[in-house]
Amino acid sequence: MRDNGHAGATGPKRATRGLIQDLESPHPIGLTLPGVLQDDEFAQRFVSGLDTVVAPVFSTLDNIDAYFDPQLAPADFLPWLAGWLAVDVDPAWPEQRIRDLLSKAADLQAKRGTVTGLRDLITLHTGAVPIVSDSGGASWSPVPGGELPGFAEAVVTVRAKPDGLDQARIEQLVSEGTPAHVVQHVVVEGPEGEAE
Repeated sequence: MRDNGHAGATGPKRATRGLIQDLESPHPIGLTLPGVLQDDEFAQRFVSGLDTVVAPVFSTLDNIDAYFDPQLAPADFLPWLAGWLAVDVDPAWPEQRIRDLLSKAADLQAKRGTVTGLRDLITLHTGAVPIVSDSGGASWSPVPGGELPGFAEAVVTVRAKPDGLDQARIEQLVSEGTPAHVVQHVVVEGPEGEAE
């Protein structure tokens, strides 16, 4: 995974979710004290100071499902979520693009090595919709020894319009999204559709 963009000139940035003003604990410690201390004013004031320390912990745990939803997770949590999902994101991308890629990560893994999976991978990473074709095929025959579809050599061809796309980046995505034994061809087309 690339640099997550949290390190600055003054050091790493810290999340401030725990610094919510006047955040109350849903489980005050004073209510859990033995009965003899529940009427003790000093004991109640003492443990109420601890309530402000544990309130962010309860808040985080009560909302933990939102941390694992890429569309709801805090922005500073997205690089960690990307690493957990083994997704390469560029910190220069818009936040919504990162969220969309992380939302589709499981679907991309399920379709990895297929034409649809490769097209979706390139589209999510670059914003451009390529034309992907491969040499394989599927067919059936009612008799044994029928002709096999496709070609003997496994080849995938990706055609994309340049529109500011980095060909090296597309080649890297094609390499990551296809099986190792498949020959890969990336064709960048000019404005009128001719290969460059």
